[in-house]
Amino acid sequence: MAYGKVAVSAEEEAYQFVQQEIRLGRLVPGQRVVTETIAAQIGTSRMPVRGALLRLASEGLLDMRANRGAVVRSLNAQELREIFEMRSVLEGLAVRNAVQNMEAGHLRQLAGMIDQIERGSGDYLDWTTSHREWHEYLCGFCKQPRLLAQLADLHSVMEPYMRMWATQPGRVPRMREAHEELVAALQTGDPDICEATMRRHVMNTVEGLLPYLPE
Repeated sequence: MAYGKVAVSAEEEAYQFVQQEIRLGRLVPGQRVVTETIAAQIGTSRMPVRGALLRLASEGLLDMRANRGAVVRSLNAQELREIFEMRSVLEGLAVRNAVQNMEAGHLRQLAGMIDQIERGSGDYLDWTTSHREWHEYLCGFCKQPRLLAQLADLHSVMEPYMRMWATQPGRVPRMREAHEELVAALQTGDPDICEATMRRHVMNTVEGLLPYLPE
């Protein structure tokens, strides 16, 4: 018996695998997800994969189409804006509640993580992952599991588009300045300032992403 490793069901394994393939951009918006292919890749039968695909469809990552089966969902401009509006409200709330649980050492950690994001900016996979980890570390101090779960779902839906945006030549993100603004807001300890700054930070990304949506 192996110790230290949590066993997961075949459906959960398939779910985690496909979700990661979408998040990392290996399955792109509009691409068909073939049940048999996924089953072969992870060494399971088709039935658990079907369950996993239905679950991902319910979370907005896949569309189930009668003629094509599961397809990675493509968002239009209105849907993308809606997701970012939802995220701005929820992440603003998370930061409002997080700031009261943060100490000087936590702010120093966030500042150090900005350097990590910047170092990864030459590799879009590293950049996007580091960026998400920065936000998850910050919001984690709200200590509200349901809120964090909602944010994680929104991040997963938008992450493929963040990756496409990050790969564009000539992209010069205002990353450091934008995240240093958030750290400065946190240093005030004022929940209103923190919430408003996070809301602006999230929504400032939208216009940059829109040109890279699939036609």
